[in-house]
Amino acid sequence: MHVSHLSLQDFRSYTQVDLELEPGVNAFVGPNGQGKTNLVEAIGYVATLGSHRVANDAALVRAGEQRAVVRTRVVRGDRASTIDLEINVGRANRARLNRSPVPRVRDVVGILRTVLFAPEDLVLVKGDPDARRRFLDDLMILVSPRLASVLADYERVLRQRSALLKTAGGPRRRGRSTGDDAPGSPDLRTLDVWDAKLAVLGAEIIAVRQRLVVGLAPFVDDAYDRVSAGQGRAEIAYRSSLAAALDLPETELVPTVAEIEAQLLEAMSRLRPKEIERGVCLVGPHRDDLTLTLGGLPAKGYASHGESWSFALALRLASYSLLTEGVGDSDDDLWVADSREDGEPVLVLDDVFAELDVRRRQRLADLVAPARQVLITAAVPGDVPESLVGVRFDVHGGEVTRVAR
Repeated sequence: MHVSHLSLQDFRSYTQVDLELEPGVNAFVGPNGQGKTNLVEAIGYVATLGSHRVANDAALVRAGEQRAVVRTRVVRGDRASTIDLEINVGRANRARLNRSPVPRVRDVVGILRTVLFAPEDLVLVKGDPDARRRFLDDLMILVSPRLASVLADYERVLRQRSALLKTAGGPRRRGRSTGDDAPGSPDLRTLDVWDAKLAVLGAEIIAVRQRLVVGLAPFVDDAYDRVSAGQGRAEIAYRSSLAAALDLPETELVPTVAEIEAQLLEAMSRLRPKEIERGVCLVGPHRDDLTLTLGGLPAKGYASHGESWSFALALRLASYSLLTEGVGDSDDDLWVADSREDGEPVLVLDDVFAELDVRRRQRLADLVAPARQVLITAAVPGDVPESLVGVRFDVHGGEVTRVAR
């Protein structure tokens, strides 16, 4: 898989740009603030419908404009697909596939798959759990695009249930009666309905995340070992809020969706008084985390800056390996199909080499050189290792110029 063409209109700093890309290495080189990252951000947006830099799509539209258009041509084997995304300010985005409108924007997810590593990824090691949850959720969508709908439905149900909990807990927090027959008190039987919906959706998300972590673990250890030259063992594990809620031991076994659903229902029943009192959902995938350990110690708080960079990089490289080699069993109904059918993803390294010492830089170059397509951004040509020979584009003042070989 590779991107053969990228066209932008009113995206970030670009009024208009059209680029022909090639398989192998494509390097965008230029001083900071000239628009290099905007190019790879656009490609990542086509793959995930999200930016690795901002949460609000409006920031992607050039100042003073009401819409931006991102067009890519994606080649998989002997087939080419053209994806057009229209990002609108104040109204719904739209998408076209091979010039034809699609019913839902998310219907184009999965046609292009990317694995992007950027300076912001240091938050995977040093930051809060929400960054690690997003890492797992983005990866599960790349593995099986249908899970985007499951995640969206879970977020909707979570908001509804949280609103009901806040309403139910209001009288108690104000010191009034909370009996079901109290005037103005909500019917808590409605909460049972939302519990059931949350358990069904949450169980599938947890099960997929756990399978991903089991599949990722050996790739993470291998990638960290190769990037750092054997400086400690990198391990990952899934930490579920169910374990604490139900006093369950952490285990490497991955339970079934039905078992997780039953556990979620039991946990919500146990925690209902606390949830009503606090007005929040205390158990579910939105409360889970990915634990990272290095040499047996928590990476967060113990790993040096260089070790943290290497661990974050290992997580992305492991994702690339997992997507390239395939996930799980094609007969597993959690996956739509074995990911090997879709080809290896496009690998994006956004301003990465400047953050690494010479040895780590060369080890990373050796790891990514065989990839089908690698997109690199760098402030100066010297930041790109000489072994990564390919196409180079100079980026200055919003102008992108291909440099002759």
